[in-house]
Amino acid sequence: MKEFTLNEKLKHLFSFPVIVAALGYFVDIYDLLLFGIVRVPSLKDLNLDVDTAGTLILNYQMVGLLLGGILWGVLGDKKGRLSVLFGSILVYSIANIACGFLPQMPFEDKTTIYALLRFIAGVGLAGELGAGITLVSESLPKQLRAIGTSIVAGFGLLGAVVAQLTVELAGDWTIAYFIGGGLGLMLLLLRVSVVESGIYNDIKNSASIKKGNFISFFTNWNRFEKYMKCIAIGLPTWFCIGILAMMANQFAPVMGITSITPGKAIMWAYVGISAGDFASGFISHWLQSRKKAIFYMMLFTLIGVGLLLFSGTKSENMYYFYCAWLGLGTGYWAMFVTVGSEQFGTNIRSTATTTIPNMVRGLVPVMLLAFDGLKINNGVILSASIVGFMAFGLGIYATLTIEETHDKDLDFNE
Repeated sequence: MKEFTLNEKLKHLFSFPVIVAALGYFVDIYDLLLFGIVRVPSLKDLNLDVDTAGTLILNYQMVGLLLGGILWGVLGDKKGRLSVLFGSILVYSIANIACGFLPQMPFEDKTTIYALLRFIAGVGLAGELGAGITLVSESLPKQLRAIGTSIVAGFGLLGAVVAQLTVELAGDWTIAYFIGGGLGLMLLLLRVSVVESGIYNDIKNSASIKKGNFISFFTNWNRFEKYMKCIAIGLPTWFCIGILAMMANQFAPVMGITSITPGKAIMWAYVGISAGDFASGFISHWLQSRKKAIFYMMLFTLIGVGLLLFSGTKSENMYYFYCAWLGLGTGYWAMFVTVGSEQFGTNIRSTATTTIPNMVRGLVPVMLLAFDGLKINNGVILSASIVGFMAFGLGIYATLTIEETHDKDLDFNE
């Protein structure tokens, strides 16, 4: 195995593809979580029901992510990684700018319009992470992949913090949408100088290699099993974000807390996730194992969930502390996406890397439906516990049984 000098490592880790992918993910996360942060003030300004309309709009966005993941993933394998980086950011930037004009739109049914715009934004947002991680994974030496993708995700996830601070400083949720859309359009200028993955270029013009076949994940049992396990590994992350952070205001009354602001809960969770993502690559590199790094971080998160729900949390700041704890533990997100990228061949790698995290995001409505259905008779604490038990159970099983991919050569096809 080739040993790199410090200068060589830094040259690879701060190469243009890594920097642009990190900036792209930063804008992606800013726009992805912006609705969760401005959900309450925006819906109140539009005279819409915060809980009913809010859940509907969030579900539309998540379904958009699910469908967009398939669209951009297939395009990434058929047309190239760069086509996705350009197309996806254009779609979600325009959709976010349109969200800023919602108060002026002459439509009576603002719920449907808001939901459709978030659906379109979701479709666009689906392509960013998968294409970026695929490009970085294929561009870096295998010894540095984990650290490189952690840099992308660790920096990118700070977009959630900036989104919350932007809303607070701007004092108007519409300005936050305009800023998010504007940042995306500015990023397009940087993308012009990024070159295509060399590994992908080797098969780009080969007619004999079938590229971007999404159905192939379901026609071969071994491939299907790997695909489902990759999805399961990411479930605990979006259980923590989608229920414990985004729906934080629902836990306040039963915990004896006057009020909890979901936007701040999301912000602190992503402060933790950003730190966790920076750390996860180095942990994996140190342990020489993707699986061990993810498993230990998942256990750390599980302890935090138990303390949040059952330790008698009695203050708003304590709730935010636990959100940061959960974020730190679920900071294996970049590692989980990297594992998905490393499991499959170059001809379907973009499809896998883009659809897997968006399948996880697309399952948020299922978790929310289960949570809402269970809490009618069981209350929010027990309902969250049941949903969390399922998410972590599947995640731990998948992590322990999936193939180890540390130092795996990615120059192969399915």
